[in-house]
Amino acid sequence: MLPPAAAAMHRSLRACRRLGSCAALLAHPPPAARRGPPPRAAMSTQEAFRIEYDTFGELKVPSDKYYGAQTVRSTMNFKIGGVSERMPVAEGKLNDHFPLVVWQTGSGTQTNMNVNEVISNRAIEIMGGKLGSKNPVHPNDHVNKSQSSNDTFPTAMHIAAAQEVNEVLLPGLKKLQNALEAKSKEFSQIIKIGRTHTQDAVPLTLGQEFSGYVQQIKYGVARIESTMPRVYQLAAGGTAVGTGLNTRIGFAEKVAAKVAELTGLPFVTAPNKFEALAAHDALVELSGAMNTVACSLMKIANDIRFLGSGPRSGLGELILPENEPGSSIMPGKVNPTQCEAVTMVAAQVMGNHVAVTVGGSNGHFELNVFKPMMIKNVLNSARLLGDVCSSFTDNCVVGIQANMDRINKLMSESLMLVTALNPHIGYDKAAKIAKTAHKEGTTLKEAAIKLGFLTSDQFDQWVKPKDMLGPQ
Repeated sequence: MLPPAAAAMHRSLRACRRLGSCAALLAHPPPAARRGPPPRAAMSTQEAFRIEYDTFGELKVPSDKYYGAQTVRSTMNFKIGGVSERMPVAEGKLNDHFPLVVWQTGSGTQTNMNVNEVISNRAIEIMGGKLGSKNPVHPNDHVNKSQSSNDTFPTAMHIAAAQEVNEVLLPGLKKLQNALEAKSKEFSQIIKIGRTHTQDAVPLTLGQEFSGYVQQIKYGVARIESTMPRVYQLAAGGTAVGTGLNTRIGFAEKVAAKVAELTGLPFVTAPNKFEALAAHDALVELSGAMNTVACSLMKIANDIRFLGSGPRSGLGELILPENEPGSSIMPGKVNPTQCEAVTMVAAQVMGNHVAVTVGGSNGHFELNVFKPMMIKNVLNSARLLGDVCSSFTDNCVVGIQANMDRINKLMSESLMLVTALNPHIGYDKAAKIAKTAHKEGTTLKEAAIKLGFLTSDQFDQWVKPKDMLGPQ
């Protein structure tokens, strides 16, 4: 049995570990622990390595690192991708002590043991023990007590995903939604020509056009939020295969309650631990919602950059903020770079979702073994989408202006205003007016009078863009 101080440290470490924030605890240990020596990383060492053992034998472990033998063995077996592919750490303060890459065992066992070893050795150090001794705090017997990588890793996956969604993704989306809504209202009285199939269509207001973007983002927020009840379900307590072997009755519920208390998010224990370990449908669902958001953002960003194309030879209906030089060879050129960033992020999120889908479909028997890859992509998508929405809002959307001269010119020249004549002279005659005007380079009014289908007064009475904006 652990001494009281060690037991308190162990409980705190284990609770914080479930949040994926052991780094924060190690940087700010509880009062009883602060009496211990400073972190090993800040101390000088005479020997470069210490000898530790796992069930496969002896290994050299860097003396200034909190990790142990199993972490070292993983670095030997999975030299894939380098530093950029490392498993993320909550605060980044102890990155050097978490050297493992995402591309490892599909259960995340090696990262789980990496965390166990770091917590164990830091606790040992605080209590004046010897790093690597596993005494008085053992990485398996104590830190991993009542747990398995198979339930702790998916628990961390869900916690991390939920926090990223609530702290980055949803705030970014709502910020963009509000900015687009403000523009929709600002542009509500500006009548412009619509376009379908990229060709001229009937009029609408610029505000109506932007209202479509607002609704897309609003639905995106709702889609993300609708997935979260399943993400808030935690696998902790299922241990190896979902039965809860080596735990106590009530353990799973207490873990979920503590995580909910620490995060302020409504986490609960998963009602079926077999599903929670063997499948990650909740994260596939979340990724799918983010994929839909990416589709929305691709459409919105493309529309805005095309409407802002020019300044002399494009559509030019919108004037976009000028943020930086656009060319290394063409002086004075400015490009729609924020729109380009949005579309690149959207493409990446779509690719991430393909990987998450493949990973989620490969849960074999009692365990899905694509866990590290899946959460890497889910977190990447949530962070990229949230960040790009905020950037797009601040550096583009809030500064968009309507180019009234260009909007009015294009609308007045559009052949599709002829649609207003359908109820009066019929589709066939209206089509002949449009084709004649286009062929001869005249206005619709001139073509209509020439063909004898209506008078000048009738044309002015029937063809009014402001009367073409909705049902009569």
